[in-house]
Amino acid sequence: MAARSTQTEKKQNFFKQLKSLFDFTKDVFPWLLWAEIGILVVGIWVGILIGFLLTPGVWWSITLWGLTGLLLGVLGGLMLLTRLSTKAMYQKIDGRPGATGHVLSTSLGRNWSAGDTPVGVNPKTQDAVYRAVGRGGVVVVAEGSRGRLTRLVNEERAKVKRVASGVPVTVLYVGHGDDDVPIADLAKTIKKLPKAINRATQSAVIKRIDSVSQSLASLPIPKGIDPMKARAPRPR
Repeated sequence: MAARSTQTEKKQNFFKQLKSLFDFTKDVFPWLLWAEIGILVVGIWVGILIGFLLTPGVWWSITLWGLTGLLLGVLGGLMLLTRLSTKAMYQKIDGRPGATGHVLSTSLGRNWSAGDTPVGVNPKTQDAVYRAVGRGGVVVVAEGSRGRLTRLVNEERAKVKRVASGVPVTVLYVGHGDDDVPIADLAKTIKKLPKAINRATQSAVIKRIDSVSQSLASLPIPKGIDPMKARAPRPR
């Protein structure tokens, strides 16, 4: 009985998460429901058509092909929902303080080390600087106004060069201006950086930088940094 109860709860949680994901995405893409219905209808008709072509007049076979088309439609609908939910998440967090940290800490994968807490921040203006370390070297990511970020970026770059001489340092600005990187392309841009150091050097650089980095725990984080509220829930 306990095993059945656990399985039932898992199914209920799955459908709840799926509904939450659908509602989250539909806020940004109102036409999502019609797109999902269209995919299901197309899948069914494609299955029926294949059944007619392969086994004309055999209705049980045509019905099975129709059900197969329905399943393919469900799969296609889930794939569309997953892709659109990611786009919806980026649209919702775009321009919000803390969005950069959220992307760096969740989207870079195991080959990069980054956190959601800024390594440099101006509490008054909410401008912040983040850091990621990987095979491509050190990436300093600035979030906010370019003009106001100059000092924070230069301080972080100087600190990295002081403890990791010879390791390339790349500076990226998140935004929509000239030479800026949109938040939706941030992880992709960092992952495309050419490999410049090996894993051993990467580990050493991380330890050196962490050893000289001042803790930001006592610094007030700008209000509004809560990108997790805009994160698309994913069904398990």
